[in-house]
Amino acid sequence: MSLQPGDTLPDISIKIIDGEIQPAQTGALFAGRKAVLFGVPGAFTPTCSNRHLPGYVKYFSEFQARGISVMCLSVNDAYVMQAWAASQHVPPGLLLLADGNASFTLALGLELDGTAFGMGLRTRRFALYAEDGVVRLLQVEAPGELRVSSAEAMLAAIGQ
Repeated sequence: MSLQPGDTLPDISIKIIDGEIQPAQTGALFAGRKAVLFGVPGAFTPTCSNRHLPGYVKYFSEFQARGISVMCLSVNDAYVMQAWAASQHVPPGLLLLADGNASFTLALGLELDGTAFGMGLRTRRFALYAEDGVVRLLQVEAPGELRVSSAEAMLAAIGQ
């Protein structure tokens, strides 16, 4: 079952990339902060690299001005995510979450079966807004779309 507004984000071990690769627990990562978490099917894939992540890079300072942390989740290993962050000029503080075994993705109920495309299990394209680890807004994309989970859409949906 997919995560819903009002649910608490699960506490799972994950790797975060903020320049360097670091181990983290998602419970501690989301505790005590406002955060947008957006999920992408894969680092270095066309829509993710050309539109989804670049939108959050472009509007990162606007999220920061609102006191909102930004994190990107993908079922890729930490080294791939680190290389992707460097290639996309991800600013310090915009965290990439490497969910290599899909543990966090599965706990969220937001997995995508990409085996027909040779990609295996992946994260669905989505974005959520959470306060102190509690989901307040969840936007899940229809297959092949990037509308409701874009940086612009999330800024508009959160308001302030």
